[in-house]
Amino acid sequence: MVANLKKSNEILSADPDERYVRDRLVWNPAMHAIPISGIRRMVNRAAELDDVVHLSIGQPDFATPRHIIDAHIHALEAGQTGYTMDAGLPELLTALKEYYNARYRSTLTEDNFLITTGATEGIYLLITAMAAPGREFIIADPTFLLYAPLIRMNGGQVRTVPTKASEGHQIDPERIINMIGPNTHAIILNSPSNPTGTVYPRETVEWLCQEAAYRGVEILSDEVYDNLILDDIDYPSVLSCATDLDGVSVVSSFSKTYAMPGLRVGWIVADQNTIRTLRRYHMFTTTVASTPAQWAGVAALVGDQSCVDEMVREYSRRRDRVVDLVADTPGLTGYWPQGAFYIAPSLPHGVDGGNLCMRMLEETGVCVIPGDAFGEDSNSLMRISYSTSMEKIEEAFERLQPWMARQPEIRGHS
Repeated sequence: MVANLKKSNEILSADPDERYVRDRLVWNPAMHAIPISGIRRMVNRAAELDDVVHLSIGQPDFATPRHIIDAHIHALEAGQTGYTMDAGLPELLTALKEYYNARYRSTLTEDNFLITTGATEGIYLLITAMAAPGREFIIADPTFLLYAPLIRMNGGQVRTVPTKASEGHQIDPERIINMIGPNTHAIILNSPSNPTGTVYPRETVEWLCQEAAYRGVEILSDEVYDNLILDDIDYPSVLSCATDLDGVSVVSSFSKTYAMPGLRVGWIVADQNTIRTLRRYHMFTTTVASTPAQWAGVAALVGDQSCVDEMVREYSRRRDRVVDLVADTPGLTGYWPQGAFYIAPSLPHGVDGGNLCMRMLEETGVCVIPGDAFGEDSNSLMRISYSTSMEKIEEAFERLQPWMARQPEIRGHS
């Protein structure tokens, strides 16, 4: 018997958000796990307004360094436009191996790496290959918006660990360890964090790696911002904190460190068995990352690193100023972020951050991202990005500080 789609469409809701059918195409119900992006909601509204100052953008405002651009162009001119091997460009795999071994004094080989189309594909491959009905994943709240929907789309369960701006959005490792149960499959870490800029201390990462290994729980570590460390501290990568690679996977990319987000080259670091499995999966998703962009990645790793140092110094200078400005803003509770280019100050308890941020955008032209884009328990936060010029940062706070002082929900808590 053939289903009469036309007839069935007539009894479905007229609201497209309440049904899966679009004409004769039926969506997988798992698509409902994908929320409407809080970032897109703000940025799309900002595009309709004039004279907007963005403290919302999560990408470097620096130009891609010249030697990286030249390598990309040279690869195009040299005809390097075909597919690479499924694991990635051999020269890039070797450059990554040498880079990580020098940084962490490890013994990685090329077989421990898989080149992906940005870190996003790496996260997608790892989570969707692991998530399944009944499996639980522990994540911080707030955290990067990609993890939870991918877990839920594949039937997994999300358990969140709320963090507070008043505590620098640090996670409590003991609390996470106490949450581990028979269904816990993985802990997802993101340090430095998007949206908070928080860097987890070495003792936290070491403790979690040790306990996860003992209990047979995976550690997935999103280390996209691992080079954007704004204080004089030793970055505690999972790779330097875990005893070995069994049960540990790291995702990173060139996007933030080298200001090349549009070139879309990332990678996974894991044990050889994991990489072999993900290579098979990778061939059925994006096949391979852009070949010329992979050559640009080689140039980034082996070339002059002063460009990274310059960017980090400038982000640090901006961070220092933004922390002071947040402290002087009515209603905001800040802290000291040590990495990336974000801070996520809190609003007074009970304040609807989504509503406040949208009003602020429409009335002042300052665009920030409300915390509910990054977690269900983070509505009373806002993410401020300082990946923009100091002049724009100053202008934005000149607009928003007096506006915040006038808001009744802020005045009521002063």
